[in-house]
Amino acid sequence: MSIRMDHTIPQVALMVAFGIFIWTLLEYTLHRFVFHIKTKRYWGNTIHYLLHGCHHKHPMDGLRLVFPPAATAILCVPFWNLIKFMSTPSTAPALFGGGLLGYVMYDVTHYYLHHGQPTGDVPKSLKKYHLNHHFRIQNKGFGITSALWDKVFGTLPSTKSADKSR
Repeated sequence: MSIRMDHTIPQVALMVAFGIFIWTLLEYTLHRFVFHIKTKRYWGNTIHYLLHGCHHKHPMDGLRLVFPPAATAILCVPFWNLIKFMSTPSTAPALFGGGLLGYVMYDVTHYYLHHGQPTGDVPKSLKKYHLNHHFRIQNKGFGITSALWDKVFGTLPSTKSADKSR
């Protein structure tokens, strides 16, 4: 749609990349401030458990690793409207497409980090980083697809070797 509205392929590629970049910040923010919110009341605890707590209680359960597609489709509507409001009509489709692609990459990556057997250095490191969040330091390491925002916001967990030297 953005190409049909007179943007060039390189421009659209840049907008899609920006949409992915924005998704990574949204991924980090949601995980840190919504999925790890401290609750004290029954309904807060129940909602938190249903949104994310059950995933931490059963991190290897394949049915608790990705957001249900129907719920994702419903949540796309307010995100689409927000992007339309914050951008121009010709850039909104590419930005939204990039954000949606970022979300799909997040879901696939998250599932793989729990159930895949990575052989390369980068996937192995990412799996170790994410499982560290689950099994060692749950109040750090909120990035799933990368540690970028944990580095930026100071929530990067220490390594075991750094812990031993203290």
